[in-house]
Amino acid sequence: MTEHYHRGVTAGSDTVLELLPMVFAAPGEALARAEAVLGDRPPPLHASVAHQVIGIWQRDFGDMRLALTHLRRARTWAARADSAEREADVLATLGVALVHAGRTRQGMDALRRGVERGTGHTRARVLFRRAYSWWVLGHHKEALEDVRRAIPVLRQAEDVIWTARALTLRATVHLALGSVERANADFTAAETLWETTGQEHDKADAVESRGLAAFRAGDVPAALRLLDEAEERYAKLGTPTFMLDIRRCEVLMAAGLAAEALAEADAALRALDGIGGQSTRKAELLLAAARAARLAGEPQTAIARAALAVRLFAGQRRTWWETHARLVLIGARHAAGRGSGRLVADAAAVAERLAALGAPAAPEASLLAGRIALELGRTADAERHLAVAARSRRGGPPLARMTGWAAQALRAQAAGSARGVLEACRRGLDVLDDHRMTLGASELRARATAQGAELAALAQRASLVSGGPRRLLVWSERWRATALSAPPARPPADPALLSGMTAYREIAARAEEARMEGRPVPALEREQRRLEREIRSRTLHMRGEAPDGGDRFDVGRLLARLGKETSLVELAVLDGRVQVLLCGRGRVRRFEAGLLTAAETEAEHVQAGLRRLAHPGAQARLPVVEAAGRRLEELLLGPAAAHLGDGPVVIVPPGRLHRVPWALLPSLRERVLSVSPSASSWLRAKETAPPPGGRQVLVRGPGLATGGAEVPELAGRYGGATVLEHDDATVPRVLRELDGAGLAHIAAHGAFRADGPLFSSLRMADGPLIVHDFERLDRSPYRIILSCCDTARFATVGADELLGLVTALLPLGTAGVVACSAPVNDAAVVPLMVALHEALGRGLSLAEALRDARAGLPADAVHRATGWAFTAFGAA
Repeated sequence: MTEHYHRGVTAGSDTVLELLPMVFAAPGEALARAEAVLGDRPPPLHASVAHQVIGIWQRDFGDMRLALTHLRRARTWAARADSAEREADVLATLGVALVHAGRTRQGMDALRRGVERGTGHTRARVLFRRAYSWWVLGHHKEALEDVRRAIPVLRQAEDVIWTARALTLRATVHLALGSVERANADFTAAETLWETTGQEHDKADAVESRGLAAFRAGDVPAALRLLDEAEERYAKLGTPTFMLDIRRCEVLMAAGLAAEALAEADAALRALDGIGGQSTRKAELLLAAARAARLAGEPQTAIARAALAVRLFAGQRRTWWETHARLVLIGARHAAGRGSGRLVADAAAVAERLAALGAPAAPEASLLAGRIALELGRTADAERHLAVAARSRRGGPPLARMTGWAAQALRAQAAGSARGVLEACRRGLDVLDDHRMTLGASELRARATAQGAELAALAQRASLVSGGPRRLLVWSERWRATALSAPPARPPADPALLSGMTAYREIAARAEEARMEGRPVPALEREQRRLEREIRSRTLHMRGEAPDGGDRFDVGRLLARLGKETSLVELAVLDGRVQVLLCGRGRVRRFEAGLLTAAETEAEHVQAGLRRLAHPGAQARLPVVEAAGRRLEELLLGPAAAHLGDGPVVIVPPGRLHRVPWALLPSLRERVLSVSPSASSWLRAKETAPPPGGRQVLVRGPGLATGGAEVPELAGRYGGATVLEHDDATVPRVLRELDGAGLAHIAAHGAFRADGPLFSSLRMADGPLIVHDFERLDRSPYRIILSCCDTARFATVGADELLGLVTALLPLGTAGVVACSAPVNDAAVVPLMVALHEALGRGLSLAEALRDARAGLPADAVHRATGWAFTAFGAA
C-alpha cells in the first residue's frame, strides 16, 4: 500500500517530503534520492523521511528484512525530531510492513499507536493504512469502518492521492464481499481522481483493480486485457507484480487455464522468495497455486501448497484467508480419494465459517460437504448441505450460479428424480453457455466447457437410466464440440495483433531456416515464444458477441437429413465405457462397446504402426496394424458394427478418440466415411450452401520432398484455378485467395503444436500460416484439402473440445475438410490426391471421393497406410 507527503511538518522540508509520493510515481528515482539524502548527514526529520522511503520501497518491491530495519530507524529519527505527526505516519508504515511480514499482533499494535499519536489529516491517513491492514487480514467489517472514518477527512483536506487510495481500497473490500456494483462506483470515482495526478504506480494499481472488478462481474476477456495493461505499466516502473500475479491466476483458472495459473503462481513464489518479499503475499500465492493444482488434476501438489498456506495464514492471524485455504485443502484431499466423515464435518465447518465471514465462496464449501456425504451414502447430511449450496443458483456471477445448479442436480439425483437432474443440468449449462459466449477466443470457449463437465455427465447418466437412446443423444450433443457452435470473434482492426503476427512469421521462418542448417537458435526461439505469448494474450482479450440462443439440437431434424441410407454413429462415454448411439432410418439405437482407456491405448498402437508403414520395407507390419484395427472396432463399435447397413457412415467420436484412423476399422474400410466433432456440426455442414462462383485455389508451400507434385497436375485439370507457389505462396496472399473460395488444395509441410494448438501451422514461403490466421477469414473455403502430415491432429481441452486446424475451419464456413492424422509417405500422397480430385470432378462428395481414391491405390503397405491416414471431416 502507499504513502504520501505531509504538508506543514516544518518549513523547508518540502523537497525531502516529496520523496514519499514519489515512491509510487517514480520508484527507482525515489529510492536513489532517499539514499543520497542519508549520505549527507541529514537532520532527524529528513533522516526519518529518507529511511521511511527506503523502507516503503523494500517493503513493497524488495526485501522485508531490510524494510523493517529502515522503518524502525525512521521511527527512531521521528522521535528525535520531536514530531508526533511524523512519528504517527512512520508507525503506520511500520505497522503495514509488520503485517506483511506475518507479525500481525506487532503490526496492528503499531497502527493503533499511530492512530493515537496522529491528529486530523495525518490520523485519517493512518486510519486508511489500518483499514488496508484489516483487508489484508480478511477483517472486512473493520476495514470498511476505518476507511469510512478516513474518507471525509481526506476529502475535506483536498488530499486527492489519499482520497483516491481510500476509494480504491473500499472498492476492493466490497469486491471481496461480492458487492460488485458498489466496488465499480468507487473504482470509477478513484480513477477520475488518479487522472489528475502523476502517481504512475497508483494508476497501474487502479487498472489492476478494475481488472479484478471485471472478473468478479464475469467478464473474463476484459479482466485479462486490464491485467495485461497493468502489467505493462508496472514493467515501465520496474516494480514487481505479486498481487497482480495472484489476481491473474484467479482469472486464468476461471478461463479453464489452470495449468498456466499453477506455473505462474509457482514462478511468482520463486521470485518472491528470491528477494525475501512479503510473507502475506507468499501465503496468498501458495493459495492460488493450490487452487490451480486442484483444477489441473494435481491433488497431491494442491494438498502440499494448501497445507503450507493454512499454516502461514494461521501464523499471520488471517482467519478469512486461512478458511479459504482450508476449503482448497479439503477439496484436494477429496480429489485424492480421501473421502471420510471427518472430511464432511471439516467442509461443513468451513462452509459455516465462510458464511459468517460473508465470503462468496460459502456455497462452494457446502457443495463439497454435500458431495462427500453423498459418496459416503449419508443422504440426510448430503441433502442438508446441498440445499444450502443450491441457494446460490438464483443470483451472482456465472460460476457461482453453476455451483448452485450442480448442488441442485446432486439433490435431485439423491432423491431419484431423473427429471429434476435433467432440469438442473439444463439450467446450469444454460448459465455456462451465456458465460462462454462472452468469450471471443475459441481457446477460452473450449476450455470453459470443463466447468460444465460434471453437469453434462450427471445429465447423461440420468438420461441413460430414464429416457432411452434419443435423450442420451440429445445430452451427448448438448455438451459436445460446443466451442464450434459459433465462429470466434475476429479482430481485423487490431493493428498491434496483425503486426505481431507478421513479426512472428518472420522470426519463425528465420528460426526454421537456421535449424535446417544445423545452427543453434536460442535467441530466435526466445523471441518466437515472446511473440506467441503476445499474440495469444491479445486474442484472449477478445469479447464474444451476445448469445443469440442458437439452434437447439433436434433429433428429428438429424434423422430426416440422414435419410434411409446414411448412418451417424455418435460415441458417448459414461463412467469410462463407450456407448454407441446409432442414428439412421428414422430411429436411434444404443449399443454398449468397450472401455475408453483400452480404446485410447489401442489407437496409439495403431498410430505407431501407421508411422512405420509410411516407410518402404515395412510390409511385414501390415497384418499387425490390420489386427489392431479389428481390436479397435470391437472396443469402439462393439455389436453396433453389424447394424451399420451398406450406406455412408458419419462417425462422431469423443475428443479423446480424435487420433483414431477410422478407415482402418474393417466395417468402415470400404465405405463412404466421414468424421464430425458433433452431430450438430455435421448438420450445419450439410446445410451450408457452397459460395457462388466456386473458385479453386491451389497452394504449394516450400521444402516438400515431392515438391508438391500433384499441384501442377491439378492446375492443368482445373484450368482457371488460382495457383500460389514459390514466392507467391505468402501468408497474406494465400489468406486473400482462400477467403470465400469453393475449393482449396494446400500442399505444404504441417506442424502440430501440442503445447499451443492454435500455433499449429502450414509452412508458406514467408513463414508459418497458423490457426490464428485462419480465424481472420470472413469465410473459409467451402471445401479444403490439406495434403500434409499432422493436419488432422488436435489438442483435447475442456469437457470434450478439440483445438486444431480442422476445428478452426468448421465454424468459419468450411463444410468439408480432408486432412491427415499421421506422418505419411510424401510420394504415396501424390496419386491419392490426384485420384481424389478426379472423383470430385465426377460430382462426388469429399467422403465419396476419398473412398474411391483409396480403392484405386496399389495394395502395398505404404499406399494403404497413406489412404488410412487421411480422413474426410464434415459433410461436403
